[in-house]
Amino acid sequence: MKIKGMIYLDYNDKESAKLIFDSLEIDNKNYLKSELKQNKIIYEITSETLGSFLATTDDLIASEIVVEKILYATH
Repeated sequence: MKIKGMIYLDYNDKESAKLIFDSLEIDNKNYLKSELKQNKIIYEITSETLGSFLATTDDLIASEIVVEKILYATH
């Protein structure tokens, strides 16, 4: 069985979205599909097990929070 989900992240501007996308893409490149559209990032997560799906989702969200905090602390 495959488990599939989408995460949509919406930012105030496309520059912030691109900076966050580029920062996260290094870790995500071969693990999930990602797309940058203007000020939005779209992630598609597909896993064989629920545990793997939840772990991937949790890692992605935790990493995004860190990058976002750094971005907003430096601007």
